[in-house]
Amino acid sequence: MTEKYYRLGCDIGGTFTDFVLLNDQTGEITINKCLTTPRDPSDAVEQGIRELEQRVEGFVGKMGEVIHGTTLVINAIIERKGARTGLITTKGFKDVLELGREIRYAPYDIFSEYPKPLVPRRFRLEVDERIRSDGTVLKNLDPKEARRVVRSLLDMGVDSIAVCLINSFENPKHEFMIRKIIEKEAPQVSVSISYHVLPQIREYERTSTTVTNAYVKPLTGKYLSKLSGRLKSIGFDGRLFIMLSSGGITSVDTAAEFPVRIIESGPTAAVIAGQYYGKLFNLPDMFCFDMGGTTAKSCLIQRGVAGVVPTFEVGRVQRFMKGSGLTIQVPVVDLMEIGAGGGSIAKVSKLGTLQVGPESSGAEPGPICYGRGGTDPCVTDADLLLGYLDENYFLGGDMKLDRAAAMRGVEEKIARPLGVSFIQAIWGIHDLINETMAAAAKTHIAEKGGNPKIVTVAAFGGAGPVHAYGLAKKLGAPKLIVPPNAGVGSALGFFTAPRAFDLVRSHKVSLGDADFNEIEKIFKDLEAEGMKTLQKAGTGERIHVERSLDMRFVGQGSETNVPLREQDFTTVAKEEVRKRFDQAYEKLYGRTYPDSAVEFINFKVRASLPERLLQFPKFDRAGRSLDGAIKGERPAFSGMVKGFIPHTVFDRYKLFPEATFKGPAIIEEKESTVIIGEDASVTVDEYGFLWVDLR
Repeated sequence: MTEKYYRLGCDIGGTFTDFVLLNDQTGEITINKCLTTPRDPSDAVEQGIRELEQRVEGFVGKMGEVIHGTTLVINAIIERKGARTGLITTKGFKDVLELGREIRYAPYDIFSEYPKPLVPRRFRLEVDERIRSDGTVLKNLDPKEARRVVRSLLDMGVDSIAVCLINSFENPKHEFMIRKIIEKEAPQVSVSISYHVLPQIREYERTSTTVTNAYVKPLTGKYLSKLSGRLKSIGFDGRLFIMLSSGGITSVDTAAEFPVRIIESGPTAAVIAGQYYGKLFNLPDMFCFDMGGTTAKSCLIQRGVAGVVPTFEVGRVQRFMKGSGLTIQVPVVDLMEIGAGGGSIAKVSKLGTLQVGPESSGAEPGPICYGRGGTDPCVTDADLLLGYLDENYFLGGDMKLDRAAAMRGVEEKIARPLGVSFIQAIWGIHDLINETMAAAAKTHIAEKGGNPKIVTVAAFGGAGPVHAYGLAKKLGAPKLIVPPNAGVGSALGFFTAPRAFDLVRSHKVSLGDADFNEIEKIFKDLEAEGMKTLQKAGTGERIHVERSLDMRFVGQGSETNVPLREQDFTTVAKEEVRKRFDQAYEKLYGRTYPDSAVEFINFKVRASLPERLLQFPKFDRAGRSLDGAIKGERPAFSGMVKGFIPHTVFDRYKLFPEATFKGPAIIEEKESTVIIGEDASVTVDEYGFLWVDLR
């Protein structure tokens, strides 16, 4: 049997698909990048692997794992390209998708818009059943009525059905009945029931999440099946894993069953990589900044841990307005979209001012300089014209950029209409996006109780290192690090992600009335489900389980998470649980209320397999000199001088440990370019990380 010692990370972004091939025996890393193929993302996956085979001959047969992250799910939601979906719900609840939380995200804007539900009203049908909040049946489901409702949806031509009945998280009996009817009447139709997708309190969030899962399930299943087939056709016979939004990786079967869990699979990986680097270098507070071709996302890592939140939004009508999108309630790394990407379009707004984004040129046609038919100037066009990018060394020279076309586009669509000079136009595009991102980043950091003046900024993505210096300066951050192969940071992050799965179940009961034996059974059921899910990954390794509780004061609207050390809840005293809740609450809000009663809401379990961490090879300094790493010099724009000044251009692959130099400098590698201003200094460490001192 052939020994399997290669692992491949593959991240499909909005503009580029990134590949990182890791040799576990030597630690050697091989990188590739190709344009994303939106019509069929698996085309780019096969193309990229075949290109890698030309450099690492015969690796596919020795590959044990492919770890994959994709924007397919989120794009299907944003572009409304999912399946025709029906919803079956309890009588009186068909409009919950529109009612939401009945909160206006812009209370003073009478023209504010809301996203249209993924399921139109005519495809939402009701059944006359009712389960009480304690799980007892108030009104039994009539199987004949349920069958009639299912047939009505089938007659309408639905491809997928979501089932979400009131209080089913306490008793899923009626949801199970409807699922059986659907499987009998139409086995070809995809089914998502809320008890499996999200057995959790809060009707709107549960319905929205279940509907979203149903909406993208057929598309995701077909894609993952096709991808698995294409990988087999080129000789891969190892295991395919998919990145979860919560920071873990899971099997293809689990991802196909719960595609709502992989909505943020790509950007999450860069954060998990940042978390790993923070532990490696003992950096307690890091600000991960991942800027690709379409978006820029960030995450604050505090005390070495990236926060995980229970809910997020997709497809916002107003891009940065909380409440203007579709609510999804699944565990997700606490990412925040803070700006646009390299492909974001610059234009003159209705007010006659410069505006960058939120529209993006994507991979097709892309920025003007790509020469693929794009006519709108983008951030990448401005970065090229400012001297930050080399038109002959983009993607290591594999993609020639059209400087003249970019210049014409900026002149015709930005400079002349605004009545400003060409240089003002290109610097305005670059600086405006930095300013927008810095403002959003400061808000994000402040909301988490952080301080931008002590964080270490870590830059990822193809455009991240180009903009990281400017962003860090605006934040007032003292330090910036750029890891090797930062342009494919997400794909590299897959190797640092644990194989894990998060589960939750709601059961509302006060601490005083709680039966800890009953709660222990809930935990055991969740753990069994988690173990079953991880066993699909096909390993015999020992599974580690972490437990936690969501608790709140009786009558309160939001919960506080309380971690549990014990693996047997029956051994914990009620007084100890109360003490831990008060400690967690006081840490968050500064005080607690010892005389107020508390209650349990959610019980959570994370099941995980042992981590297979990435081992960075150390570089050898012997016989190297800084002069040997200098490629030359070129003029690039300085924000301090407000003009073009000479920048020394370094070849990143020829830099060595303990190499030190000052800006202004440009450091080039195939996947990204690092810009360093004249007031900063750079040191290279033994792993090839660039440490930029901004003080």
